[in-house]
Amino acid sequence: MSYSRVWQYGIPFMIFILGGSFGLREFTELRYRYKSTTEYSIRDELEKKGIETRPLEEITIEKEYEKLEKVDLDNWNNIRISRPWEESENAKV
Repeated sequence: MSYSRVWQYGIPFMIFILGGSFGLREFTELRYRYKSTTEYSIRDELEKKGIETRPLEEITIEKEYEKLEKVDLDNWNNIRISRPWEESENAKV
């Protein structure tokens, strides 16, 4: 029996593409569905053990701009740190 190229390559390719898109949709939906529940459950467990957690803050452009205004960007020094391969040369014991 001779199969045409559409049956041999085209149909499996289309099934793979369409099936993959539906499969990815399901996986990404799980990510967003359970994201909010895990964050609060971990936070609650930490508070039960006595570990303080920071409250969730709303980050806005204005708040970030105010933080950048406080930083002095004109006066800074470029400090070179030693690289891992240079540490062994400098540390002679």
